[in-house]
Amino acid sequence: MKHKFLFSVFVIFFILVFIALGSWQIIRLNWKNNLILEIENSLKNPPVELTQSQKENYLKIKTSGSIDLDKQIYLYNLNDTGTPGFEVINPILIDNEDYLINRGWIPFEKKGSKEINFFDENNIIGTLKLQGRKNIFKPDNDIEENYWFSLNREDILKFTGKEFSKYIIYLDGNYQFPEPKKISANISNNHKKYAITWFSLAISILLLYLYFRKKNY
Repeated sequence: MKHKFLFSVFVIFFILVFIALGSWQIIRLNWKNNLILEIENSLKNPPVELTQSQKENYLKIKTSGSIDLDKQIYLYNLNDTGTPGFEVINPILIDNEDYLINRGWIPFEKKGSKEINFFDENNIIGTLKLQGRKNIFKPDNDIEENYWFSLNREDILKFTGKEFSKYIIYLDGNYQFPEPKKISANISNNHKKYAITWFSLAISILLLYLYFRKKNY
């Protein structure tokens, strides 16, 4: 009798755990849906003057500044079709504040070429994005070779001698090289699938438990 009681407690515990995990995924789903909606609405808005606006993630901006081409960073990444190359990133001074501007993607062979440095400093249209965290699986940056895998802030300070805003400007415009990165609200949202999985496990365990309980009592 004692073993049956402990088994019942064990089963009920896991059912409650799976229900809690499913409920948490529902909360995350609502949060993610609201976030995507906010991003979509922000990207639909016309660009605002950077120096006269409150900075926020995915804010479309327009501005002008002084770009530093001598401290140009080449960040390894894939383009929208999955081709490896570099994203070209530059320090830029805007109204006495230092930013990094991501001007877009180039193939490997364009690294160091003069044609990628044609840039209109007086007519910058782009989107602000918070700098993401470094993926622990990415290799270390090779600062001497200017071959980067992440925008590690300590490495950037060593390379440029400056600290920058937590927001990166992603350039928008009709540039061929670098090819500006398309910013969208297309972010991972698998919480509904996870919620269904957890709830399904809870229901399956409950049905099995009721079956064995009926069979053995």
